[in-house]
Amino acid sequence: MRRTTSHPVTGANSLWHIYQTVPFWKVVKNFIIIQLARYTPFLGLKNWMYKTFLGMKVGHQASFALMVMPDIMFPEKIKVGDNSVIGYNTTILAHEYLIEEYRLGDVEIGSRVLIGANTTILPGVIIGDGAIVSAATLVNKDVPAGAFVGGNPMRVIYTKEEMEERTK
Repeated sequence: MRRTTSHPVTGANSLWHIYQTVPFWKVVKNFIIIQLARYTPFLGLKNWMYKTFLGMKVGHQASFALMVMPDIMFPEKIKVGDNSVIGYNTTILAHEYLIEEYRLGDVEIGSRVLIGANTTILPGVIIGDGAIVSAATLVNKDVPAGAFVGGNPMRVIYTKEEMEERTK
């Protein structure tokens, strides 16, 4: 179950209420920082930019590959643990705008997590320590620690125990 907070709106769909939910200049600043970070090959610089300007919680030696797209409106709701790898072109969302409501939720990615390329992580999920997320996965629910998951819809391919047995 995703942990999101629902905020109902009236009238036009929730995206029309965008600047009532997040300041315009915050989005502009975040857009500029994210675009610069998406293209920089310097991991340390990228992590510093995310922590300093976006308020993300980024662990020691976390690695964001080229073109990773953190949430542009609420990046401060994203936490990535130590020594994790976020694969090429992954999108990490902390918000979703729907017709009659918008939802916000923290995203927690544990330590030593591998996120494959082109993955989308929805708001309000926790990815446990040591998990592996296959490329092109839609992470729409929590991922248990040490599990190997993949697909759309996401499913557990191997549990932590099965992964440990396979690596013996």
